[in-house]
Amino acid sequence: MPASRPLRADARRNREALLSAARQAFLSGDTDAHVEDIARSAGVAVGTFYRHFETREALMEEAYRKEVDVLCAAPVALLDQHAPDEALRRFLLLLVDHAAVGKGMSGVLEGIMATDSPVFDDARTRMAEALSLLLEAGSAAGTVRDDVTGSTLLRALGGVCGMRATEGWLVEARQITALLFDGLRHGAPQSP
Repeated sequence: MPASRPLRADARRNREALLSAARQAFLSGDTDAHVEDIARSAGVAVGTFYRHFETREALMEEAYRKEVDVLCAAPVALLDQHAPDEALRRFLLLLVDHAAVGKGMSGVLEGIMATDSPVFDDARTRMAEALSLLLEAGSAAGTVRDDVTGSTLLRALGGVCGMRATEGWLVEARQITALLFDGLRHGAPQSP
């Protein structure tokens, strides 16, 4: 719901509580959580829900967007704390974990995909940009190869995370991601 002015502190808390309650409901597997249940869990009235979100789908879209915001802010912090190759490795694992979050929200996310929402295109673009930042930093440091783009790497991870329907997929996805990371380091230009 677009706001023309900043929310008051209590309204902001209510909005965050609704987003948190929705995220928890869907991650726990309650993909059919009703608006009333989400509002009750957030400690607000249903009317408060509708002041912030027109529909349940609008709430889920915003919850997913917030997940992506947190994820895509990580590379800068990782680069501040780690060498570029280690920052990339950690971010790749964060992307795998993000896919696990998506698995918990998959039923709801499928509903969003059925609309004309740009949320997934935006998420893919932002994730590819985050990967490009890390790849460029690693290439400049001479620790990762310079012939792979963020989009290509995201596509490869999409294949890895596409196994979500199988039992034990997360362990395997992390192992495959480690192999992928090793491949990114092989053939890295030597630093000057």
